[in-house]
Amino acid sequence: MAKKIVYLIPGLHFPSGMERVLTLKANYLADEFGYDVTVILTEEKDKPFYYPLSPKVKTINFDLNFDRMYGLPLHRRLVYYRKRLRKFKKMLTSTLCELKPDITVSLLRRDINFLNTVPDGSVKIGEIHFNRSNYRDFNNRMLPGFVRDAVKKYWNAQLIRELKKLKKFVVLTREDEALWTELDNVTTIHNPLPFYPGPDRVSPCTAKQAIAVGRYTWQKGFDLLIEAWKRVAVRHPDWTLRIYGGGDPTIYARMVEEAGLRRTCRLEGVTDDVVGRFCESSVFVLSSRFEGFGLVVAEAMACGVPPVAFACPCGPKDIIRDGEDGLLAKNGDVEDLAEKICLLIERDELRKRMGSRAREHVRRFDIDTIMQQWRQLFDEVTS
Repeated sequence: MAKKIVYLIPGLHFPSGMERVLTLKANYLADEFGYDVTVILTEEKDKPFYYPLSPKVKTINFDLNFDRMYGLPLHRRLVYYRKRLRKFKKMLTSTLCELKPDITVSLLRRDINFLNTVPDGSVKIGEIHFNRSNYRDFNNRMLPGFVRDAVKKYWNAQLIRELKKLKKFVVLTREDEALWTELDNVTTIHNPLPFYPGPDRVSPCTAKQAIAVGRYTWQKGFDLLIEAWKRVAVRHPDWTLRIYGGGDPTIYARMVEEAGLRRTCRLEGVTDDVVGRFCESSVFVLSSRFEGFGLVVAEAMACGVPPVAFACPCGPKDIIRDGEDGLLAKNGDVEDLAEKICLLIERDELRKRMGSRAREHVRRFDIDTIMQQWRQLFDEVTS
């Protein structure tokens, strides 16, 4: 008999890594394994899903819209949140008791605060798409520092109490797994590759172009990348950096202008053909301050593009075998990032060899491989 799985996530309307990976996995479980999969949502019922969802995957949207509280004054936000959290708990408890799933998977949003009390008989699993050092990082600047510290301490203690009650807690990297020292139920399952192109869609690593991909946000560190590229451009003015991503690039455009890089650093929007863009490039750069996994690194490697990445927490050190299929730069060190980029630019054979090895080594994140690990986990917790 097929397993019945319920996933809990705020929404599927936003173009982010967590939503993308959950969609991939839900589709695979339903289409390939024949599981009965339901995704329960709380946000923006009228918005379409950003990533295509299999017709075999069912969805339920409670339309609670927690995210609309942001922007409200603090006291009104607290009232708004508490009212909706009570309603959420009531609706989720009723729904799970009616569905009676074998397994309920929380992506560690608001439901984790009460999920373990729901008496539906399902095995409870947690799955985090952030890393510990950047999860529940309470930084409301309207409050004094000692208040922020107290709230963060309480918030994280509450989280640990709930995580201990789960049957399993799944993280994305072994680096992150080592940080959860209070828990004995942690296991690592990496994110799956969404694609692995055929040999006709692989970069020859001959174009004088580097590429970066990600939203124009502080986390992605494009300010650091532009600083690094300023150094690269002095030594290699015939190379171009193209950055693709959603969001507002205004502050980065100003940085490019002030650095005199308008000719060699191009800020692009979202691309519909990321494989094509990788194939036009010879070096991939990840300048993030932190990641949950950094799937885009693996995607570039699948296209035969060798990566240069900050050794940020967490992901690059799990994905890249430094010196074999890519290069790791000291976290946040712009000089080192520039040096590693220049090394691949200046050594053609090394660049091509690393690109070839990158494509070979990244097969360990193939979706069939990763989903078998999930299947084994589900079998283990329900046996």
